[in-house]
Amino acid sequence: MNCHPYRYYLKKKKKSMQKEQVEFALGGKIAFICQSASFKSAWINAFFGGKCRELKMVSVSLLSLVPLPNSTPLNLTKQQQQLEHAITNLNLNSTHLTTHQKLATSSLLLKSCIRSHNFHLGHLLHLKLSHSHLPLTPLLLNSLISLYSKSRAWPRALSLFHSVDPALKDLVSFTSIISCLAINNLPLQALLTFLDMLHAALLPNEYCFTALLRACSHPMFFYPAGLAVFGFLLKTGYFDSHVCVGCALIDMFVKGAGGDVESACKVFDKMRQRNVVTWNLVITRLAQLGRSRDAVYLLSRMLVVGECAPDRFTVTSVLSACAELESLSLGKQLHSWVVRSGLGSDVCVGCGLVDMYVKCGSVGDSRKVFDRMPERNVVSWTALIAGYAQGSGREREAVKLFCDMMNQGHVAPNCFTFSGVLKACVNLNDFGFGEQLHSQTIKLGLDAVNCVGNSLVNMYARSGRMECARESFDILFAKNLILLDVDADENVENLNSEEAFNHDMENTGIGANAFTYACLLSGAACIGSIGKGEQIHAQVMKSGYGTNLRINNALISMYSKCGNEEAALQVFNDMGERNVISWTSIISGFAKHGFATKALELFNAMLERGVKPNDVTYIAVLSACSHVGLIDEAWKHFTSMRRNHGVVPRMEHYACMVDLLGRSGLLSEAIEFINSMPFDADALVWRTFLGSCRVHGNTKLGEYAAKMILEREPQDPAAYILLSNLYASEGRWDDVAAIRKNMKHKRLIKEAGYSWIEVDNQVHKFHVGDTSHRQARKIYDELDELASKIKKLGYVPNTDFVLHDVEDEQKEQYLFQHSEKIAVAFALISTPKLKPIRVFKNLRVCGDCHMAIKYISMVTGREIVVRDANRFHHIKDGKCSCNDYW
Repeated sequence: MNCHPYRYYLKKKKKSMQKEQVEFALGGKIAFICQSASFKSAWINAFFGGKCRELKMVSVSLLSLVPLPNSTPLNLTKQQQQLEHAITNLNLNSTHLTTHQKLATSSLLLKSCIRSHNFHLGHLLHLKLSHSHLPLTPLLLNSLISLYSKSRAWPRALSLFHSVDPALKDLVSFTSIISCLAINNLPLQALLTFLDMLHAALLPNEYCFTALLRACSHPMFFYPAGLAVFGFLLKTGYFDSHVCVGCALIDMFVKGAGGDVESACKVFDKMRQRNVVTWNLVITRLAQLGRSRDAVYLLSRMLVVGECAPDRFTVTSVLSACAELESLSLGKQLHSWVVRSGLGSDVCVGCGLVDMYVKCGSVGDSRKVFDRMPERNVVSWTALIAGYAQGSGREREAVKLFCDMMNQGHVAPNCFTFSGVLKACVNLNDFGFGEQLHSQTIKLGLDAVNCVGNSLVNMYARSGRMECARESFDILFAKNLILLDVDADENVENLNSEEAFNHDMENTGIGANAFTYACLLSGAACIGSIGKGEQIHAQVMKSGYGTNLRINNALISMYSKCGNEEAALQVFNDMGERNVISWTSIISGFAKHGFATKALELFNAMLERGVKPNDVTYIAVLSACSHVGLIDEAWKHFTSMRRNHGVVPRMEHYACMVDLLGRSGLLSEAIEFINSMPFDADALVWRTFLGSCRVHGNTKLGEYAAKMILEREPQDPAAYILLSNLYASEGRWDDVAAIRKNMKHKRLIKEAGYSWIEVDNQVHKFHVGDTSHRQARKIYDELDELASKIKKLGYVPNTDFVLHDVEDEQKEQYLFQHSEKIAVAFALISTPKLKPIRVFKNLRVCGDCHMAIKYISMVTGREIVVRDANRFHHIKDGKCSCNDYW
């Protein structure tokens, strides 16, 4: 058998090779490809480890039918008009021009179309060439492939490439089509085309290697294909041939190898030629992978080495790193350098500064930068709105800023803008304005975008409108589910279905990526849909995202909020990489479930690992102490958070301490603590204190707390309800009636209590005395039977929790019509005996229901988990995780 020319070339490069073998450098490993197989099969085995299945190649005739994108410009410049005139009046059938002149003119015009992005004119010129039957030259073929590639019409580029005479295809042609396929996320097609190129006895150059490395940046093709290409690159001496090769290698190791920063940095250090793009690439990738300190260090190294000056892209990447580190001092130093270097007026740098100051907790400085920006875009508006909306007590300013943005009319909001202002509405309990925003997103077609849809789910869930929350989530879930299935199946099956998948992504604007999964998991957590959450988790594992940090953090939060803390801990333990969000999520989960000891153990483990806690971490720690009454432990963490970790206590931390003191019955100490706060206590703090007064029956302090709340939020119905319940518990029915009359006069509506449970992926919702369910008769029969059983065990209905002026017998009847009892009864007749029952309630669980459910767990042998507005109650064998301290 004669040796293939490219094999002969490799053989010459490596004298020690035997005639029957081709040697590949695979990162120190040697793979031998036997020559007895066909050339292409040997390469496929080398790239895919012999696991490549039979490929279903795309039909060229079908690809040619894919419509071209509409890219006709609306406003033509003079130069564009001249180009259009030249192409429109070009007569390729004229006898006055030679064939050579026609082809040369067409080539020049085609290159002008590509450079000026007038792709529609390029398509017109190709149509004229087709009708003229002029022979295509390699130069024209390459330009046409480039045209269709850059106009995102890769099917036409592939169709053209396969339809021409093979003799016309040169190295540039193959490089162009490989680059086109790689850019359009078709790595398998790109690699196979490269094999065809080798079979045609063409040797790759630096530009071909650059395109090929881009294809190998896909995680599925990095090993062994990417390493094999890397080996060829070294053997053929193209490593230092061009800076673009080094950049492509850096990206391949970062993207394809799952964030192999060490290898990427080795490539960077070995490069003899580096420009600002190279430095920016490494700095950006380090910042994106959470290596923020390394990104900042690389900027300082760039300044010291002096190879090139940092530009606006360098600065924005390092500003993101400062924001991730929450290093305000470092950010201010960089801001000073920006001003001195003359980059302060750049809009991208301005947006980076606004975002950096927001994430470092200095919203005031962020506003100063924003006000001084000569030009503002949607990113700068959105960054500041998000800063005001993040719970700093300035949510009203977020809403005002959004209205200013809309009134000016120069900048249109995007999905992230709406997501930020919706968060502000949630924090303000301004759900009316939130509904107006929902209408606006529908008009703009943004309501089903992941981040907006997720914010809508959260808003409706927080407002108690679970039907709307569920509907918003179902829209998100249904829209993404098909794509998630396609993505997962493609990764599992390794079939050549990339064309259809990418076509769907292009038309819907959705990709089954980490952000998509995280949004869906967050939505499932908001509505407590563990069934949907488990379904998404399965898709995550099938799709190969099981090690993604962001998704794992979302999984921990989802399982915690859906009542399955064991699954949350399993995800946490299986994580190879964790950040402060991972630790905070699991600590917060155990805190809300009442397992304070485990939460504090995890917090100490976090500190031992050298992970710096943030303000949210301390909210979780203080909540854990509050749920079990660990007063001394809470004081220790509250006083040390600023001293040891530089975390300044904000309103939420003070509210946790007030809650702790109030739950423990130390109401006088709680008042003293509120009065000693360095800032005026908001309605949240006083509402927390009023709840404690209700629990301990202190009417005098309760009335004072209600007064403080209404001074700050006159339209807050919660203050009236809590005070009314306090009066009712003391039998002061005239005062109760007066409060209800006052609420009616002010048109304040009490939030109706309800409970819901998910069975077979369907949510069943119950109100007090609900008889609308199709199984209502069976539910109430089950309740009657349960009442009889638990009374025999010693249960006595506590009628103090009936806040109505009726007879005791009727009060007892009311108690057994509470929504949480109805939900539990429905679960008992609808779910398998070994499966835990998970009930969700929008308000605080009733004390009598809490006691009754403990007895129900004894007579049925079932584990029952109840999530109310404050925490979880894990009830089993008559005992609750709260130890009756709630």
